[in-house]
Amino acid sequence: MDMNIDSSNAKTNNIKRITLAVSLATAIIFPSLVFAQAETKPNNTPTAALNQPSTEIKLSPAITEENLEDIYREMATNSLWENTPQAADFYDSPFQVSIFTDKNGEDSDRLWSQTNSIFAYGFGVIGIIALLPEDISNWDKEEGIFSKWSDNVKAGPVWDRDTAALNFIGHPYFGGVYYQVARKSGYRQWDAFMYATIMSTFYWEYGIEAFAEVPSIQDLVITPVLGWAYGEWAYNAEMDLREGGSTIWGSDTLGSTALFFLDPVDYMSVGLNNLFGKEIIKAGTGFVSFNERPFGDAGQTETQINFNVSLQIGDGSSYTEKAYKRSSHKRDPIDTGIIGVTYGVGHTELDDLWDVEGGTTTEYSLGLYFTRQFSSRVTYSKAKLTNNATSVDDNYENYSLDSQFYFNTQSDFRPYLTAGFGETLWKRDIETKKFQVNGGVGVHYKLNNNFALQLDWRFYHSTNANTSDHNTSLRLVYLLGEGER
Repeated sequence: MDMNIDSSNAKTNNIKRITLAVSLATAIIFPSLVFAQAETKPNNTPTAALNQPSTEIKLSPAITEENLEDIYREMATNSLWENTPQAADFYDSPFQVSIFTDKNGEDSDRLWSQTNSIFAYGFGVIGIIALLPEDISNWDKEEGIFSKWSDNVKAGPVWDRDTAALNFIGHPYFGGVYYQVARKSGYRQWDAFMYATIMSTFYWEYGIEAFAEVPSIQDLVITPVLGWAYGEWAYNAEMDLREGGSTIWGSDTLGSTALFFLDPVDYMSVGLNNLFGKEIIKAGTGFVSFNERPFGDAGQTETQINFNVSLQIGDGSSYTEKAYKRSSHKRDPIDTGIIGVTYGVGHTELDDLWDVEGGTTTEYSLGLYFTRQFSSRVTYSKAKLTNNATSVDDNYENYSLDSQFYFNTQSDFRPYLTAGFGETLWKRDIETKKFQVNGGVGVHYKLNNNFALQLDWRFYHSTNANTSDHNTSLRLVYLLGEGER
């Protein structure tokens, strides 16, 4: 039984690695298709210049000398939300969603264009995986890949067994990629987070990845939430890099490489525009420069091609270069400070029907602390508890989606009520899961804007196992960014 589970997990992880690898490979290949390989031939001039080889540049067939300047002009790719004036009443409802409109000056055309490109890349990945052998793809060709997708969607979501690197590096990275699509299209942080949530849930978790595995509970939360944190950092890192001339330690290569990893969707979109010789995708544009560089000891030179990705401010049709200056405007009513992570310890007492001794648990949570009055989080507890029948320690897991309502909100000391629902698992086996609802009380003590302590007691009731458990836990809360305002 365990061997089959391990084998299935290994195949699923292989698919995830293949999917990520194909996505990154596509990103690298597209820009490289802009130019055919340069062809060098001897110079027939009967002079000393005979020692200086010339290089004939072959452009993509879609690009001609006449339209080269138009395709590679530097133009605006986004209108920063921070640079647009907002109505005074905008801040009265900070959690309003503007992702489906551009009423605040956002660039909705760019957002829609890049969304289309993401879907195109995704279908390309599906096509490549469908061509792989079944022992690699884990897709039953006779059953059909869409039947596999349907079965996985119906079976989920479940608590997955992915590695920590995949859960806490891979998924947040791609959550940050989605986030930047909206953020660089002029949307504020909350709207960019909502866009990342929609894309990671319906495009990835219940879309592309559902062809390979059952949707994951952790990924539904981790991808958009930690993607917000990473995406905002990457967005500002890119802005800093561009303001500094898009170089790192004076190197254009290091700068371009960093720009690719900070926002691969924009980079891939640039490659497609260049490949087809027109602005199919309203993304950051590229431009080409040809420079004579010396080499050797005899004064020889060669023509080198520099392909650059650039983000500049211009009006598109009659471009006039302007210095790129990021606004210092920091009135965003919602920022990464509402993201909270917790770590702590607890003690659980279990129903006699489990025939398992209670014990000490390790507690984790990730959530959004929307206001001083309300928060919502995914909570995970784990422990090794002694089975009375076998005297062997069993793996115990409990996870839930719960919300907290706080009182005395103007004080650092805030009592709260908590309620939620989730599942209890034994021996890391999905087949043992039991649905449960929970409720309880707690106290929140603010240490400073970024740190707080929470002590709570929660009662768990399983409706299908007819069990009642309770847990007491103490956690340290850390709020990202500027923390609580």
